[in-house]
Amino acid sequence: MIRNNTWVGVAILAAALAGCSDDSGETGGTGGGGTGGSGGDESISAVAQAASETYAEIVYQSYVDTIELSEEMRDALSAYVDAPSDATLDAAKDAWLAAREPYLETEVYRFYDGPIDNPDDGPEGAMNAWPMDEAFVDYTRDDAAAGIINDIGQTIDAATLRGQNEAGGEENVSTGWHPIEFLLWGQDDTDPSNGLPGQRPFTDYVDGGTASNQGRRGEYLNLLSDLLLEDLNFLADSWAPGDDSNFRASFVGGDSETALEQMLTGLIVLSGFETAGERLQVALDNGDQEDEHSCFSDNTHRDMVQDVQGIQNVWLGEYEALDSGNSVSGTGVRDVVAALDPDLASAITTQIEDALADAEDLRPTPADDPFDILISIGNTEGNAKVQALIESLRAVESLLSDAFAGFGLTVPQPE
Repeated sequence: MIRNNTWVGVAILAAALAGCSDDSGETGGTGGGGTGGSGGDESISAVAQAASETYAEIVYQSYVDTIELSEEMRDALSAYVDAPSDATLDAAKDAWLAAREPYLETEVYRFYDGPIDNPDDGPEGAMNAWPMDEAFVDYTRDDAAAGIINDIGQTIDAATLRGQNEAGGEENVSTGWHPIEFLLWGQDDTDPSNGLPGQRPFTDYVDGGTASNQGRRGEYLNLLSDLLLEDLNFLADSWAPGDDSNFRASFVGGDSETALEQMLTGLIVLSGFETAGERLQVALDNGDQEDEHSCFSDNTHRDMVQDVQGIQNVWLGEYEALDSGNSVSGTGVRDVVAALDPDLASAITTQIEDALADAEDLRPTPADDPFDILISIGNTEGNAKVQALIESLRAVESLLSDAFAGFGLTVPQPE
């Protein structure tokens, strides 16, 4: 999984664009030069400027929606810790699942050193780092005394948890969505063939109940939601309208070609390397439920659907908000590409629709097999579903790379 590494994203883009070259060594695509210039290029620049403004509003509104549902999750977690029961645990799980939906649509805003993953203060690694070594946080099937929770010598506070995140290795994840998921569901150590997620009992939070250090576990869980909201508010502030000093102001007020390059970079890297590669191909090749993105809750199919939905949002310039009055509809990246090559824009639109349909086909109803069964070795039909999504996303990546090359955008090289 890519985190805080511009040049990895650059290398991926360079490789994708190399595949768009013809035998003469000239870059493929129908356009010549960048979005600036004269004549038709000036028109494309105007469309790119409008697309950057729509993009900024989509980014902001999707973070606002994630905050709203994450605040509801915080309240549900607090209610669960205060009065652990099957009912309050189920409510906390439902709140986590709900808050994940809009957040997943925001992952397309990564990979160009924007607010989410810039190397100075980008919080992506503190929010959605994965995969996670469960034993870094709490007990596991193999070690009842594992983790920060069971190390009573460690103080559970914001400084400790933030300082411990990824300390000593990327899998040492102590904050964010997946530690919350783990502390609600527990390890998914059941036989994948039974289709069940993790089965952590609510008594892990009851004094004198199962496991140890129940009070510390509840304290940790509550703190995780506070830290997540702190990071989400930082992101929303970075994209808020009306602030001349934040990232949004420089993104919209800067060069339209740079904004277009950043938007396309997020689309290309999320669709190809990150989702098709890191999250799908690796899991399919290994056939191991430990490689699925939301392995504790068995919610990986929704990760896939909402990541592709985020791609479609940016491409079309549309976002369906929690409150329909806040929904966004404007100029999208599609319109910029259509100004250069209408046929290519149409092909990309269709391919993203196909990818979204393939993602939804992973688990059309709750009764269908979860992702860990689909990737199981020997599950021919399930493997084929995952492979179909991989191929759809690779096709999206390829077509978007054609657009990137068609604009004459130059992949920067490290000095």
